[in-house]
Amino acid sequence: LTHGPDGVRAIGRPNVPGLRLENGDRYLTLCLVALAAVTWFVWRLKTTRLGRAMQSVRDNEIAASTCGIDVFRTKVLAFAISAVLGGLGGGLYAGARAYISPDEFGFGESIVMLTMALLGGVGSPFGALLGTGLLVILPEWLRFLRNVYLAVYGAAVILIMVFLPDGLWGFTNRLRRTVPAITGDVPPLPLLGQRGAATEEVVLGIEDLAKHFGGLRALDGVGMAVRRGTVHALIGPNGSGKTTFINVVTGLYRPTAGRITLGGRDVTGTAPHERTRAGLARTFQNIRVFRGMTVLENVMVGAERPGNDIAETPALVVERALAALDFVGLRADANRPVGTLSYGMQRYVEIARALAGNPAVLLLDEPAAGLNLTEKGELGALLRRLKGHGLTILIVDHDMNLVEQVADHITVLNFGRRIADGTPREALSHPDVIAAYLGEPRDAAA
Repeated sequence: LTHGPDGVRAIGRPNVPGLRLENGDRYLTLCLVALAAVTWFVWRLKTTRLGRAMQSVRDNEIAASTCGIDVFRTKVLAFAISAVLGGLGGGLYAGARAYISPDEFGFGESIVMLTMALLGGVGSPFGALLGTGLLVILPEWLRFLRNVYLAVYGAAVILIMVFLPDGLWGFTNRLRRTVPAITGDVPPLPLLGQRGAATEEVVLGIEDLAKHFGGLRALDGVGMAVRRGTVHALIGPNGSGKTTFINVVTGLYRPTAGRITLGGRDVTGTAPHERTRAGLARTFQNIRVFRGMTVLENVMVGAERPGNDIAETPALVVERALAALDFVGLRADANRPVGTLSYGMQRYVEIARALAGNPAVLLLDEPAAGLNLTEKGELGALLRRLKGHGLTILIVDHDMNLVEQVADHITVLNFGRRIADGTPREALSHPDVIAAYLGEPRDAAA
């Protein structure tokens, strides 16, 4: 098909009715039109639901999957779109040259193309255009240096990439970036229209859950019943299996044994995005925001989870995201890149992203980690507001003051086993819990 090292000869140009593309100027015009169309398409794609899903998977696959994004499907679509665009560019190139051979696509050309994208900035198709133009023009500008121009050219490219990691386009964006506040009223979060009332209905059920890593039993027969409208706390010493428990419940780990039900439905063998579709949302002990996106875009990803009532309507997705930011007090920062926020504010972005999806159950993995006393007080007030509106919450945290403030029920783990379960007073006063945190009395140990 490709004639091996001899290449492909006599390649004709595309046949466009009414145009004679044998003329070089006309063919160049066609290529420029194709370039403009592809640039517009890629720029527009970034603002769509699929584009945000792709950026989310690029920035953090784990967080993307727990926001309801099918990571495998998104990757396949990304590769397919890239293949189509690459094929279009390759076809136009071959038509212009009329002959192609393997020698034209060596390792050096691949490095040059990668450098073009990195130099201009991979965050925008306009950055790729800028980088391409610069790498084409720069060698010609430096020809007067004769024998040393390649060294100067290479040094210039390296310096730009080191000191401008977002590329030249990203640098120009920072210079002219303004962060206007988004004004206007939006409907509040749906949960704010309801009043909380704890019930006996088990919305999240865990039965004999086990997770083994080789010979290590991280979880060993753990059971739990999280009832609708309650705040259920999971506590335990470091290494007791709390985060592993959350990861198994949300589908990031497959359980060795046991059963997980959500709203009466068995979700034990389902993928993370399928559990999110069923109404399960979570935050992470180590913050996982999508750093290449703005605060608003991060929260929009949560609002677009499959199964959410407004996920298919872009205008309503924006309104829901803004309502979630209103709730956590970050509306004024909606257009800021999320990476410019403080650690505590990024924690609130995670919570807003989860709330925008209107979940049935919210799992908070150590939300107070890394916060100062003031921020912990604000977090406690936020959780009490959520509790007052009837959101079912499972919280994992080491801050006992926070846990006692908000929890209706506490389950305690130690070495992967449940050692206590009951009201805060019952669980925290249990002898096994006291021993797990403080150690056994000397006479008892003897």
